[in-house]
Amino acid sequence: METAARTAPATVIVAIDGPAGTGKSSTSKAVAAKLGFGYLDTGAQYRAITWWMLANGIDVNDPAAVATAAAKPAIVSGTDPAAPTITVDGTDVSGPIRTKDVTAAVSAVSAVPEVRARITDLQRSIAATAEPGIVVEGRDIGSTVLPDADVKVFLTASPEARAARRSGELKGKEAADLAATQAALAKRDHADSNRKTSPLTKAEDAVEVDTTELTLDQVIECVVTLIEEKRSA
Repeated sequence: METAARTAPATVIVAIDGPAGTGKSSTSKAVAAKLGFGYLDTGAQYRAITWWMLANGIDVNDPAAVATAAAKPAIVSGTDPAAPTITVDGTDVSGPIRTKDVTAAVSAVSAVPEVRARITDLQRSIAATAEPGIVVEGRDIGSTVLPDADVKVFLTASPEARAARRSGELKGKEAADLAATQAALAKRDHADSNRKTSPLTKAEDAVEVDTTELTLDQVIECVVTLIEEKRSA
């Protein structure tokens, strides 16, 4: 009697999208850690290439210049949710990519098609080799980067809640009052939602979760439940 060969379970890909301040990073890292999955912060990759452009004197407001340089930096992302890393040309840039200058320039750099193509290829390559699964966090993951993701979640929150959370993340001289932070988030939302290439948008088959009145633990539990339901289906 022949025994059917066992097939290894397919990699589970989870896409978590949404604007800044909705809890994407905290939720994604916690969900990945809880399930033993990898974690990928795609926003850090765009910040990394933006940091490289600024560090190398590229005019980030010149799309042609940015496009020409897009293939030059070597960007490597670690996927351990407990200690995600990112390097550019071998240099750890996890701190420098969070500066005010990078934050101000990242939307312009991210809007350049050649940059998005470069980073999207990198993201797909990482997701394709992740086992047993990966949580990929960003703004266009479910809609563009990984349209066949097993689970798609789109996090939202009120402008006030998002501004409060983001202000709490900023430190020292970069800390801003709520009104200024809310205005900055609105500007970023507009830029990301209206760019021609892969705009910030909710995938048609994504589950929307409003995190305004939810604790982090509640959001995590909601996403984990969605994933477990998918895996058991």
